[in-house]
Amino acid sequence: MYTYKHLTPEEREKLVEERIRRGFPPHAPPHPFRGERFYFLTAACYYHQTLLSQPHRRREILREIIPFEIKGAVELRAWVILENHYHLLVRIREYKAVSTLFNMVHGRTSYRWNTEDRRRGRKVWYRYTDRAIRSDRHYYASLNYIHYNPIKHRVARSPYEWQESSVHWYRKYYGRDWLNELWATYPVLDYGKNWDEF
Repeated sequence: MYTYKHLTPEEREKLVEERIRRGFPPHAPPHPFRGERFYFLTAACYYHQTLLSQPHRRREILREIIPFEIKGAVELRAWVILENHYHLLVRIREYKAVSTLFNMVHGRTSYRWNTEDRRRGRKVWYRYTDRAIRSDRHYYASLNYIHYNPIKHRVARSPYEWQESSVHWYRKYYGRDWLNELWATYPVLDYGKNWDEF
């Protein structure tokens, strides 16, 4: 993710040529599945700084996303906001809504947090990544992965301990038994390996 700036000029040129040859933008992560309806989205703080360690900042991210849902640009299906990154499972009408969402949310939060921390000009966010959801199995495994993320990153012992997560909404409306059954049916072991098999 951050290796480009450590490459020699020759290595950079070769990498850019390879990306262009494969049809990717020269310097940005590729986003090839623009026609899909559901996406797993991830955004991280620059160099994984823990700029979201304060709960009010994690809640602020969600408050910034909600207007996009109200306008119908995205439908938030699951989320978790951790201390240095967050994941969203969304349904979208048009792919361009994704980049608009991240540009607005990250622009606003960067400005406010840098003002709050007296760190004008600090880079807060890195680029986002996306993954088109390819099947029901992929969808539910992604939902489980999102809810499991606080445990994976050792900030909670149970998904229910972490407040900035959609697991609480699912527990309220579907129940803990439903979540447990979903967990057993769509486990997240080795999540991310062999993506194309979904």
